[in-house]
Amino acid sequence: MILCLDVGNSQIHGGVFNGEKLELQFRRTTRHGSTSDELGVFLRTVLKENDLNPEKISQVAICTVVPEVLHSLKNACRKYFNLNPFILQAGVKTGLKIKYRNPIEVGADRIANAIAATHLFEKNNLLIIDFGTATTFCAINSEKEYLGGVILPGLKISMSTLESSTSKLPAVEIVVPKHQLGKSTVESIQSGLFYGSLGAIKEIKCGLTKEAFKGEKPKVIVTGGFASLFKEATEMGILTNDLFDEEIPDLVLKGLFLALKMNT
Repeated sequence: MILCLDVGNSQIHGGVFNGEKLELQFRRTTRHGSTSDELGVFLRTVLKENDLNPEKISQVAICTVVPEVLHSLKNACRKYFNLNPFILQAGVKTGLKIKYRNPIEVGADRIANAIAATHLFEKNNLLIIDFGTATTFCAINSEKEYLGGVILPGLKISMSTLESSTSKLPAVEIVVPKHQLGKSTVESIQSGLFYGSLGAIKEIKCGLTKEAFKGEKPKVIVTGGFASLFKEATEMGILTNDLFDEEIPDLVLKGLFLALKMNT
């Protein structure tokens, strides 16, 4: 079995692959001061609690945008699994041609998403929208060229900024608002967060389609913690079905798994 770990700014998203099948997913809050023992005990415990034997883990793969956590996590893998983990970083095989001016700047999670998407949808122009701590857009053409993207504050950051920078505005639950016109402060904030993000998505999607793909509509894939919000809105009839083509919550884990296979 293979343990894959995506270390984000807010959460560690983990998964266990048994063969090609993703058998388990779990999440843990990212804590910058976590020790190797805390992480190692957590990983072994979460496997045991889900009836998986930690001794059956044969490889570990990690991608991270939080370098401070990486040292402890590598030591946890060595101490608690007796394995040196594979790290998705500059210099490893990805199957992509990175067109950034400085390819090292592209986040490992964005690379993992791109690896998985190009594997699942070969010969397609792709636009990946990842709703995490930040909302990121990645444009990849049909030749597996990673053309670039867009980064903007995610929904949670936007909500936290409103709360911390104003005297009277409270923190709210991030949900799909039933109406755009808010009839209370909470409803107004919820509407602003959702429809503000939606407006940005539509505008950026339109701009990238013209600039990156010369007007040819790409296949749009959404992933990340808040992707389900927009899927729910589509199912409720609030959004039309043309906002995105596929929602793949485990896209980054699939990409990390594929990257490991390419490099072993």
